[in-house]
Amino acid sequence: MIKLSTKGRYGTRLMINLANHYQAGEEAIILKSISEQEDISIRYLEQIIIPLKIAKLVKSIRGAGGGYTLARHPSKIKLCDILEVLEGSCCLVECVEDPEFCRRTASCAAHEIWMEASRVLKNYFEKLTLQDLLSIYEKKKSEAKSHGSGRSAGHSSCGQAHRRRASRGN
Repeated sequence: MIKLSTKGRYGTRLMINLANHYQAGEEAIILKSISEQEDISIRYLEQIIIPLKIAKLVKSIRGAGGGYTLARHPSKIKLCDILEVLEGSCCLVECVEDPEFCRRTASCAAHEIWMEASRVLKNYFEKLTLQDLLSIYEKKKSEAKSHGSGRSAGHSSCGQAHRRRASRGN
């Protein structure tokens, strides 16, 4: 089945974290703090932040109190923008983006399916802004507090949870 890479998942979490600090009025945050908050290696964050900065989704601030912040308001950044920078185009197969990729495109029934599925997925990611993701984060954080959970929402990485289940044989 289709899966986002770690780069796409962690990059989205990085951007939600930056959006959270942006909304709180903080000028910038250092990657070390995000690394600790999100439980993501700082070296991996350093790799992820570069294409986000090149795409002008984040900006760096130098000097004391420096770090990274969003380049624009969370409502102006779409999830699709983030994922395209980190994952590439939102096409399920190459022939959707480039019909010349396969000589069978004109007669291929599956091509129509892949085209429509790619369109649906891209439209979904286009509708979601970083502000929407921040609202979901806040809601989950609030629910976790009200249920007495000791962990805040989004604190355990998806990869770590999967590795823990695998090591227990689940």
